[in-house]
Amino acid sequence: MTELRTARLTVRRWRDSDLEPWAAMNADPEVREHLGDLLTRERSDASVARFQAEFDQRGYGWSAVEVQATGEFIGFAGLDQVDDGMPFTGVEIGWRLARPAWGHGYASEAALAVLAHGFDTLGLPEILAVTTATNHRSQAVMRRIGMTRNPADDFDDPTVPEGPLRPNVLYRIARSART
Repeated sequence: MTELRTARLTVRRWRDSDLEPWAAMNADPEVREHLGDLLTRERSDASVARFQAEFDQRGYGWSAVEVQATGEFIGFAGLDQVDDGMPFTGVEIGWRLARPAWGHGYASEAALAVLAHGFDTLGLPEILAVTTATNHRSQAVMRRIGMTRNPADDFDDPTVPEGPLRPNVLYRIARSART
């Protein structure tokens, strides 16, 4: 994947200029509310290095998202292998946006482009999405992009200690279910 373009967004490879706004996102308690601890600048920068290495290895991964009209970095979207130790396997879609980008439909717009890439270019048979049971905003995006949830698939994230971030929900969409 070189770039994905939508009416308003570009989903692209990371740039050095993304590191500062990415670190600001990772230091924002509201952005990290459903993700766990805030990240230091060092850990934030290391996450981008890891994203880039995984992307180079697989040909897909977490990519930067920018607003085309301004070139402003607003977060990430992409596909990733489900982490080891989860009670399921597959490829997961995800997104994370800076607070000023919330409420504009950017997450759904980027996610639809990523879904199309996963199905049409990568030939994936199914794409999953995971979030905490309390993250209703992300679950709304999952439903808007056509994903469905079977409560029987919900699970406690084994990598998270007991508490509000441990109960998770799993959404799915099959290539054949796309409308």
